[in-house]
Amino acid sequence: MLTIEEWLLLAGVCALGAMTPGASLAMVLHHTLHGSARAGVRTALAHALGIGVYAAATVAGLAVVLHRFPSLETGIRLAGSLFLLWLAWKTWRQAGAAADHGPARKGARPARDGFLIAFLNPKVALFFLALFSQFIDAGMGTVARVQVAATAVVIDGGWYSLVALTLARGPVLAALRRHQGRVERATAIVLAVIAVIVWV
Repeated sequence: MLTIEEWLLLAGVCALGAMTPGASLAMVLHHTLHGSARAGVRTALAHALGIGVYAAATVAGLAVVLHRFPSLETGIRLAGSLFLLWLAWKTWRQAGAAADHGPARKGARPARDGFLIAFLNPKVALFFLALFSQFIDAGMGTVARVQVAATAVVIDGGWYSLVALTLARGPVLAALRRHQGRVERATAIVLAVIAVIVWV
């Protein structure tokens, strides 16, 4: 098990990583705006699941594999960039349109988008490799390894769920929907820029 001091340090760095604005925040905003707090939370929890895949895999050594086989990382990065560009195009087309409540209620699109935004970003594995290397050693037990990975998952899901619930509050959501076209266009631009940055 990690000491309290070690865990607080780990949690702090994970929180800073989660709070950094980017495509994940844009997706939570998009689904909260077009659906509800529930849709935003579904996006957040699915995103945390994608983070969890990388966190667990990094603990098991995936980041080393990505370093050893650059073509694998390149393939994932390309898929991630194309997915972001596709989302940007769809978001731009929806700018100014009425909120699409049907898919959001079903939960399929928010969950899919939230998961893929995290899963198609191999830099997450490299981030965790750099972070976890400070806390994991060869003699660390399974419980401690699970604790490290679970910390990243819980903080990520908790942060983006909080963002969705905050954005969905009456006055905030009403203001976002009044400027829905601008919000959607800004979101599309952010996604497209991040797609280029990820590939570069």
